[in-house]
Amino acid sequence: MEEKTNVMRTLDRLKLTYHPYAFETGGVAISGTEVAALLGKDPAQVFKTLVTIGKSGKYYVFMIPVAEELDLKKAARCAGEKSIEMIKSKELLPLTGYVHGGCSPIGMKKQFPTFVHESAAACPEIMFSAGKIGFQVELPLASLQKAVRLTLCDLIVAAN
Repeated sequence: MEEKTNVMRTLDRLKLTYHPYAFETGGVAISGTEVAALLGKDPAQVFKTLVTIGKSGKYYVFMIPVAEELDLKKAARCAGEKSIEMIKSKELLPLTGYVHGGCSPIGMKKQFPTFVHESAAACPEIMFSAGKIGFQVELPLASLQKAVRLTLCDLIVAAN
């Protein structure tokens, strides 16, 4: 792989081992489940990065498996907020430096409290955006914890 993203450069600087992946999307964001299928990965090990704002005005980052839906009530409880909502798409780039479909918990303009769904602890490695559409990185949760302070929580909508 020739091109490195800021996420990869950060992981290199921290001397953390990771597996980079690049794929063609025509510059268009595709769903996380499509990314998992394209790369032949279990969707339970591929995580999406979601940015939210709490009632207090503070921002929070949540990482959940791509096929799941963030439970806003559980997310608010984990963050110690009365309520939480997704930020508007147009706010993502100025706030984080990332575009929709290329948002990573590593290398945001400012580090926000980060919460990862507890299922990540059972995965030998998790995959998430490398900070640019068409790029992913895969690494153990312990390595991610060296790059980003995070908390494991139950964050997803329960299946009926």
